[in-house]
Amino acid sequence: MTPELDYRSLFAATPSPYLVLSSPGLLIVDANEAYLRATGRTREDLIGRHVFDAFPDNPADPDADGVRNLKASLGRVLGAGATDVLALQRYDIPVVARPGMFEERWWSTVNTPVSDQNGQVVWIIHRVEDVTAFVHDRHVRSRTAGGSLTEREEVMEAELYIRARELQRLNEELRAAHSREREVAVTLQEAMLHSPDLAHHQDVAVRYLPAIGSLNVCGDWYDAVDLADGRFTVAVGDVVGHGLEAATVMGMLRSALSAASRTATGPAQALEVLGMYARSVEGALATTAVTVLVDARSKLLVYSSAGHPPPVLLHRDGRCELLEKATDPPLGARPEHVPRPQAGAPYRKGDTLVLYTDGLIERRGEDIDARLDLLKHALSGMTDFTPGQLADALLEQLGVAGGGQDDIALVIVRL
Repeated sequence: MTPELDYRSLFAATPSPYLVLSSPGLLIVDANEAYLRATGRTREDLIGRHVFDAFPDNPADPDADGVRNLKASLGRVLGAGATDVLALQRYDIPVVARPGMFEERWWSTVNTPVSDQNGQVVWIIHRVEDVTAFVHDRHVRSRTAGGSLTEREEVMEAELYIRARELQRLNEELRAAHSREREVAVTLQEAMLHSPDLAHHQDVAVRYLPAIGSLNVCGDWYDAVDLADGRFTVAVGDVVGHGLEAATVMGMLRSALSAASRTATGPAQALEVLGMYARSVEGALATTAVTVLVDARSKLLVYSSAGHPPPVLLHRDGRCELLEKATDPPLGARPEHVPRPQAGAPYRKGDTLVLYTDGLIERRGEDIDARLDLLKHALSGMTDFTPGQLADALLEQLGVAGGGQDDIALVIVRL
């Protein structure tokens, strides 16, 4: 039997100095023995204090930038949820026995996030190595006759240090540029997904999760279109690929389907129009989509699918019905135009319609029918949830609340 590990004892015994900081407050919540020895502090000196109150900049050093550099690093960890490494730097610390006095210190620093099951950073592990002795010894040896460092070696070490600091500055600029690029991409995605008619439907909830590691833009889409006599359509679609190229194609197809839905006689004809348009759009072939017409007068759902996973009609008694009687190949899969199928399904007030893209259910190496059964089983216990609660609970139960390996669009309609 594997013995249960005492992680607090392991943390205390680790030879490298460690602090644990709260997120996002940056309060010191723990420190190991190595950190206390390295800084000459006690736990009572540190626990519960803000890290920059415990270790402010040296006011006697006009060039002090320890706080600025560390604050930027911790900000990157909180923003990106990824480990951040700082270049070797000077960060003087207060002398405990002499208030107002600071001691010169040089540190090698790594900041690592600890996230919860939803991907939110809850702590930051701040690891440092005190390299002050090494830096001082290097300077002494380089200046002492007969020292082990030659003039050339001294110049090379100085150059390496300068390049390390320059690399840190460039990394910060690249992160800032990537942040701006991501902001532009997200704004573009939000504009392309804007659906004014959704505001008229309080019983409709949507969730949109780009694939983990992407630029937060993708080729999945959702839409709602109001028609005459209280009818409306809801649709989801999936362009092959990720990133800005897929998002651009998505925007074109989504707009085309929205326009076709307003003039076509039904979902099948709308997808026929979309299929013909897709042939003229590079990167659009093999796109999947499904659109459902909700007719509140006749309590009927009319639907058609172009190679897309089937929507689910969740009845009030927990029974799940797959809308899979009108499924055809993806857009552009046939060399010649063939009319697409269309089917209907009656519903009762209080039933729930669930549309989604394949990122919600498909997993590499797993049978798709088994995954559909898992989806139905999860939904069967959510009949009393509001659309928003159902959407969040479904993502959580299927293990993709924080995103997955593929993009996800999810639409929940309370009928």
